[in-house]
Amino acid sequence: MPKILIIEDDISFCKLLEKFLTKNTYAVTASYSAAEAKIALTKDKYDLVLTDLRLPDDDGIKLMGEIKALYPQIPVILMTGYSDVNTAVKAIKNGASDYISKPFNPDEVLIVIANALENNVPEQKIEKKEKKVKPSTNDDTEEFVQGISKASITLLQHIKLVSPTDMSVLIIGESGTGKEIIAKSIHQQSLRKDNNFIAVDCGAIPKELAASEFFGHLKGSFTGAISDKIGYFEAANGGTIFLDEIGNLSYENQIQLLRALQERKIKPVGSNKEIKVDIRILTATNEDLREAVKNGDFREDLYHRINEFSIHSPALSERGEDLMVFAEFFLEKANNQLNKEVIGFSPEVVSIFQKYPWPGNLRELQNCVKRATLLTQTDFIESNVLPAEFFQRAVTTAGEFSLSVNEKEAIVNALAKAQNNKSEAAKLLNITRKTLYNKIKLYELN
Repeated sequence: MPKILIIEDDISFCKLLEKFLTKNTYAVTASYSAAEAKIALTKDKYDLVLTDLRLPDDDGIKLMGEIKALYPQIPVILMTGYSDVNTAVKAIKNGASDYISKPFNPDEVLIVIANALENNVPEQKIEKKEKKVKPSTNDDTEEFVQGISKASITLLQHIKLVSPTDMSVLIIGESGTGKEIIAKSIHQQSLRKDNNFIAVDCGAIPKELAASEFFGHLKGSFTGAISDKIGYFEAANGGTIFLDEIGNLSYENQIQLLRALQERKIKPVGSNKEIKVDIRILTATNEDLREAVKNGDFREDLYHRINEFSIHSPALSERGEDLMVFAEFFLEKANNQLNKEVIGFSPEVVSIFQKYPWPGNLRELQNCVKRATLLTQTDFIESNVLPAEFFQRAVTTAGEFSLSVNEKEAIVNALAKAQNNKSEAAKLLNITRKTLYNKIKLYELN
């Protein structure tokens, strides 16, 4: 199977081309810059290079000359949206095997690539083989997608810094931003990666059963305890425990949790024997725990215990450059789960995605892509399979506030009108108080 290296800074287009070529039995590696491509060329052998004329860190023709000097046997095809005869002649004079202008004709792309490979290695036969559907995977390490936005780069840096330590980490972010995936990534990059990662949804545990769920119980210790049970803390011994939505714990449960974290000992319900536990604690919340501490709803000593290091899980609206990176990832995942072979998204859908605010963040994007993949009967996802809310425009009257135009300004105006009453400001903005607190922190509005 011929190996092709694509060099293209337009991520959505690059992913689209990668899918198309993969479907046509080529092994494809994508690079989004000249620097990344040069590294790829030192790590693997390629049968052909497909590079864009204009790159963020280099000139395509100049890069092609460098590639031909180092790897003269590799044919290079130049891609450009600025097609003219002079550029084509210059490219071919500098060693290009051929030249393709955008927008592409799919059949032409396949012919040009086939000719370049055939001319380079006459005896080589480019055979069509059935594409093997990748098996679905539950490997947590593959769930974390490395974005390219400033917010994603900061997130990645923080994860890499804190992962090798044993510090307690508080992950703060809106619902649907992937806080558990961040926690799993921290665990997978820690010294505890070979031990258990136990995730607990604190909002789903009744306060009467929290002690039993966390620390276990002995048979007969209370009505319904028909057998001994190991709690989450003991199950995570030697590894990591992740407490999601920790702000939902009752005050009494917070006291029990604090004692366990301070002493690193637990006592199952109905037992007099203490069990030592060696665990790392990761927590997550979509509300402002500092405000909860001020209001007396969350213990300050517990807050400081779980917040040795905090990580902001950015909303999708904060990482616009990553939108199609995540969309392509979710498409590949949906293809595997649904046994489909959808190549990518039509330009119209890409435009719609980029204009949509994504209030449900990554969870909403994943659900949208999976649904669209199921409904799509062609190679590309078109607008007709998108949910109705993508075509509904928010209408605001003169007296209403809207976050869609200028978010920071809208929040400042709403707070002023509500005389800094955050509950009233949240109502004016038609968002939850938790979301408002997150936005205030994001824009550093004190």
